Amino acid sequence: MTSPVGLHRVLEPVGVLPQAAWRLNVDPRVGADEIRIRVERLNLDAASFRQLREKHGGVGPEIRAEVLDIIGRRGKMHNPVTGSGGMLIGTVEAVGPMATAGVRVGDRVASLVSLTLTPLAVTDGLAGWRGDSEQVPCEGHAILFGRTVVAVLPPDLPEPLALAVLDVCGAPALTDRVVRAQLPADPRVGVRVAVLGGAGKSGSLALAAARRAGAGRTVAVVPTGSERDRLVSAGLAAATVVADARDPVAVSAAVRAALGSAADVTVVCVDVAGCEHGAVLATADGGTVVFFSMATSFSAAALGAEGLAADVTLLVGNGFVPGHAELALRLLTSEPGVRGLFEARLTAD
Repeated sequence: MTSPVGLHRVLEPVGVLPQAAWRLNVDPRVGADEIRIRVERLNLDAASFRQLREKHGGVGPEIRAEVLDIIGRRGKMHNPVTGSGGMLIGTVEAVGPMATAGVRVGDRVASLVSLTLTPLAVTDGLAGWRGDSEQVPCEGHAILFGRTVVAVLPPDLPEPLALAVLDVCGAPALTDRVVRAQLPADPRVGVRVAVLGGAGKSGSLALAAARRAGAGRTVAVVPTGSERDRLVSAGLAAATVVADARDPVAVSAAVRAALGSAADVTVVCVDVAGCEHGAVLATADGGTVVFFSMATSFSAAALGAEGLAADVTLLVGNGFVPGHAELALRLLTSEPGVRGLFEARLTAD
C-alpha cells in the first residue's frame, strides 16, 4: 500500500518522512497514487552547488562524481553537508490510477518539491554535465508521491529558464504575502523592504513581488559592484547597496542609510552561511525576516534575535505557497528586469 507522503519509499531509517530519510527506494514501478518522471534536467540548489564547488575548488569532474555518489547512495539528491537538494524537470511516463496531480503521460513537467525527498535514479553517469553549473542534464527516473506538487512546463519558455524560475518560485509568493500583511492602513505609507542577495534568482523575484505587493521603498544588498550594476540596470530596487551580508553592522548600516530607517520586511536570499544576524539587526521591531537560503542556521537566527532583544518575526520560506508557480512565471514574463537577470545567469553558466 502506498502512502501519499511517501512513507513506503523510505528504506532507512524506517518511520521518518522521505525528506528526513537517509535512503529511499527508487523502484520504477509506480504505486496507486504515484507518478514516474523520465528525468531530463536537475537544478541543484544554490547553497548545495556552492558548497560542492568550494569543496572541490571548482573542478568539474570531482563535483560530478560526488553528485553521482550522493544520488547512488541515498536514492535522492540530498547533500549531506547543506541538507538541501534542488528540483527537476522531465516527462511524465507513468501515472498511477489514483494519482491526483492532474498530469498525463507525455506532459512536460517540473517538480515543485525538493530533490531531498524525491526518489531519484540516474542512468547516464551525468555524462552531459561538466560539474560547472547548477543545471544538470541527465537521464534517469524520479518518483512523485500523492501529495507532491508538480507543474506543467509553459510551452512558450525555454526549459532551462522555466526550471530556473520554478526552482525558487516560493520566494516571490511568500514575499508578496508578507508585504501585503504589513501594509499600513494609510496607503501613503509604504512598507520598507530589504532583500539580501537581491541580484540572484530568488532575490530578483522577491524584489519584483515586493514592489507589486505595495512596498513603498525597496533596497537590495549585494556583495559586489558588478552585481550592483546589473541590478541597477534591471530597475528592480529603489536602492542597491554593496555590503557583505555576513557583516551584521555593515548590512544594518547600509539598509538603514538606504531606507532612512530599519526595514519592515527583510528577505534573505543569499547562498552563504552567517547572514542571520545582519538580517535581524536590519529589521525594525514589529517587522518580519523571511529566510529563503538553505545556508541559514535557524538556531543562529533565533538565538541572535533573542540576544539582540529584537521583536521580529522569523519565517522559514518552505518553498510552497498556493499559486507560487503561476506568480513567479507571471513576474518573469511581465518584468523585463527579472527576465534579463535570469537569462544572463543562464548564459554565464
